Amino acid sequence: MKILISNASSDPIYEQICKQIRAQILSGDLLEGDELPSIRALARDLQISVITTKRAYDELIKEGFVDSVGGKGCFVAMQNKSLLQEKKMKSIEDKLSDAVTDAKKLGIALGELRKMLNLLYEEE
Repeated sequence: MKILISNASSDPIYEQICKQIRAQILSGDLLEGDELPSIRALARDLQISVITTKRAYDELIKEGFVDSVGGKGCFVAMQNKSLLQEKKMKSIEDKLSDAVTDAKKLGIALGELRKMLNLLYEEE
């Protein structure tokens, strides 16, 4: 598991950790049952407070991405396939919403934005 902390980011450190772990789960880089580093180990590796790491893990547990097993650690939670698909769709919608907002600010018409999306979609 790879996590990079950016001091230039406006997001708090715990949220940066959450976003990156969440993204790795949604992309399939982390699979159901995969063990996450212990809170202390991750804090040591990232050179941050144990409290910050615990807050990130607690948030992921609350969201249902991670399960905590007493005495054993934290693991990627078993995901309901339809719920996982819905979370992926929400992530895409959020990114598209940001793109639409930026396009409007730049005065890019919907037709032009569609052309861009078509080109990007066909490239893959």
